[in-house]
Amino acid sequence: MSTPRSNIVVMKFGGTSVEDATAILRTAAIVASRLRRNLNPIVVVSAMSRVTDTLLAAAAAAGRNDREEALKISDALRTRHLNTAAELVSNPPNSHPDEHGDRLTSLQLNIHHDFDTLDDLLRGISAVGELTPRTSDNVVSFGERLSSVLVTAAFAQQSIPSTHVDARTVILTDNHYGKAAPNEPAIEAALTEQVLPLIDLGRVPVMGGFIGSCNGITTTLGRGGSDYTAAIVGGALHAGAIEIWTDVNGIMTTDPRIVPEALRVKTISFEEAAELAYFGAKVLHPATILPAVQKNIPVFVLNSRNADNEGTKITATPPPCASPFKSIAAKKKLTIIDIVASRMLLAHGFLAAVFAIFDKHGCAIDMVSTSEISVSVTVDSKEALPAICADLGQIADVKYEGNKALICLVGEDIRGQSGISGQVFSSIAHVNVRMISQGASEINMSFMVNEEDVDEALRSLHKKFFANPDPTIFDIEARVAAMDNV
Repeated sequence: MSTPRSNIVVMKFGGTSVEDATAILRTAAIVASRLRRNLNPIVVVSAMSRVTDTLLAAAAAAGRNDREEALKISDALRTRHLNTAAELVSNPPNSHPDEHGDRLTSLQLNIHHDFDTLDDLLRGISAVGELTPRTSDNVVSFGERLSSVLVTAAFAQQSIPSTHVDARTVILTDNHYGKAAPNEPAIEAALTEQVLPLIDLGRVPVMGGFIGSCNGITTTLGRGGSDYTAAIVGGALHAGAIEIWTDVNGIMTTDPRIVPEALRVKTISFEEAAELAYFGAKVLHPATILPAVQKNIPVFVLNSRNADNEGTKITATPPPCASPFKSIAAKKKLTIIDIVASRMLLAHGFLAAVFAIFDKHGCAIDMVSTSEISVSVTVDSKEALPAICADLGQIADVKYEGNKALICLVGEDIRGQSGISGQVFSSIAHVNVRMISQGASEINMSFMVNEEDVDEALRSLHKKFFANPDPTIFDIEARVAAMDNV
């Protein structure tokens, strides 16, 4: 087991934090600030903004035998990365021109090599006419492979002593392509062998998030997996902190695009953050929380475009909050499936049979509500919906409604607050509520509404519960400053 290293800080930078040369230079400045505080950063980067989706589009084009389109997409990405490289690696003051030339040439050769490999892969997919999950993982991995090389070169240009680490040599997983599970003991051993010596030499390791390998074959951890990579690395090395750098000031009381007066949450518990992440808050990947919880490592959600902002601190035991809720999240594009079986519902094994069908199709259920003769569930899988309903139709009557949304209110000890449900639903009495669930959770109250009612529900709930927020938990100073500037 690794010895705790409280001076290690794992810093994950998302796609918008490395989207272009300007963003990468901001990232370099943030890492340099950690070095000045005598911390030892390990940097995990996502692909440049929109690159993952573009690579998936190239893979899909190749899979339908459209080799020309696939290579055209790849060529545009090649140009984008080369142009960014040329902006990042320029002649430093008082340096010899040959030094600049060697550095840029080396970076360009690395980029060309990766894109030549990608193009060969796309040609192969097109020739076969089939895109497997394993091959898709290989294609999409190039985003992080390229961004990590670019960022390493940018750090060197800014006099940050950095070393590129191919994440596939240290993030070892099973072979569940598209959503691989990490092999934590193997990862800890690999990081101890390959990354800790770099830290001891005063180097900044830079690796791509999201990607790993199984027996030398490239895998991915699933969308949003760069957060997970950072938490895995932090947990394995018993780091002092994990920093998730994105383009917002932290976790907010709700979506500020819908409610402009939304507040930054200064501190929140691991459990509350995990609930918010699962139920629609886009700032954090749900699985990020798990390795941090296990090792009690604080996680900070920070803004690379506003690095002086304190962001949100996620800990095991935050201070008590006088307000009933910390945040309200919304998850759209859901479907409610109603399963009615008047004679079967209470029969032994019926519910097990129902859930076995969802398991068969790999479909996660967000919410469950039961009555004497029916069970209703919510899912976000549209692709598998016809097959799921066909299987359910063998054992019950089934109907479903799309275009629904789940609203989740998260806070401490919700069940212990008398009359809280009445306050919630009276504040949105003008909105039709389809399903309600509180269940065993003490920190989560959820209900379903029509998608078109989400914005109005969020505005009404926020107005009700964040009119007088607890200043120890919420950044009310920012609200006051905003009002003063109006």
